Amino acid sequence: MSNLTPRSLRAAGRVIAMLLGLAPAMQAMAQAAPSYDTLLERLDQLPGARVGAALAEAADARADQARALPNPSLSWSAENAWGTGSYGGMGRADTVLSLSQPLEIWGQRGARVRAARAEAQAANLRGTQSRSDVASQLAAVYAQAESALRRYALAEEALTLTRADANAVNAMVKQGREPQLRAVQAQSEVANATASLDEAQAYRDAALARLAGAALLDAPVQSIDSSLLDRTPPLPRGSGDAALAVRIAEAEAQASTRLVEVERKRALPDLSVTAAQTRFREDREQAYTLGVSLSIPLFDRNRGGVRAANAEQRAAEARLDQQRRDSEAERLSAVAGLKAAGSRTRAADESVAAAEEAYRLARIGFDAGRISQLELRSTRSALIAARGTAVDARLSRVGAEIDLARLEGRTPFVEVH
Repeated sequence: MSNLTPRSLRAAGRVIAMLLGLAPAMQAMAQAAPSYDTLLERLDQLPGARVGAALAEAADARADQARALPNPSLSWSAENAWGTGSYGGMGRADTVLSLSQPLEIWGQRGARVRAARAEAQAANLRGTQSRSDVASQLAAVYAQAESALRRYALAEEALTLTRADANAVNAMVKQGREPQLRAVQAQSEVANATASLDEAQAYRDAALARLAGAALLDAPVQSIDSSLLDRTPPLPRGSGDAALAVRIAEAEAQASTRLVEVERKRALPDLSVTAAQTRFREDREQAYTLGVSLSIPLFDRNRGGVRAANAEQRAAEARLDQQRRDSEAERLSAVAGLKAAGSRTRAADESVAAAEEAYRLARIGFDAGRISQLELRSTRSALIAARGTAVDARLSRVGAEIDLARLEGRTPFVEVH
């Protein structure tokens, strides 16, 4: 049996204290959100992307089904049976077995296949748009969570600076260099900074919860693995590339044109060929019959269906024309917005550097008694505002990149070659 000495107890206590100190850090590392690129690898698992992929798959399946030939029909009949006298029962019945096959010799099948393929192409483009929208939503939620984390860190730093300034003011009040009113004002600023920190924490927790929900993470997150706000967006594509919304409108217009052809084919006669075998029970003989049936479009010529298809075609062409005009204007606006956001980000970084230097000099001057508390407070407020503006500028740049990526039908911050 081993004896516990005071030295061993102290050593065990130090080990336990070290483990307890490392536990929060290990927990924070375990609860860090994956990087944006890692989340993009799971994009196809998100509900919105799965919906678009399923609808595109359904359209492809309908296109495959459109190639199927009409099914033949098989019929059997008995004549001169179950009557009276010598025709009672099946003793003298004649049986007829017939096989009928519809023929689409007027091009109905080809028109149907072309219409289904056009609709499948439009559905696949809509699936691409759904995937781009989901990626854009993920980028927006990720950037908002990161900005909330940065604002919380800025609020913590602002509280630290405010407390340090308040301590310096209190020291001067005790020395008689400042009136008691300055100390009261400093404590009020500390209280306001504390409230701002609590508010930033609430926004941070809410943004991280939204990120965990949007990315289908199993556990809540407390931090972010890598930065998206600091990432530089790729260069915009050339103006010659059509926007995804325009390509979708073009595909829908093409599909509506194909549907007009389908409706016109429906007005044509239905043709079927029939082969039948008749067995004469009394003579024990058999004979064959060949026939052709043709429907007469006398009353129903599908005029209403053709008019409806033509109207839908005109509507699709009008939407295409409007989409082309809107997409060009939206693209120019998105490119200009992205350039402006980049300029604001660079200007904000320069403002932060200038504000940090101004606050450093103001603090030196305040400690030396050369400037007043009001000047120190002003420079501190300018520093806090400059850092907040830098976060806002980066978040605005992410938003501009998301808008442009949606127009181009790509994933934000991913360049398509």
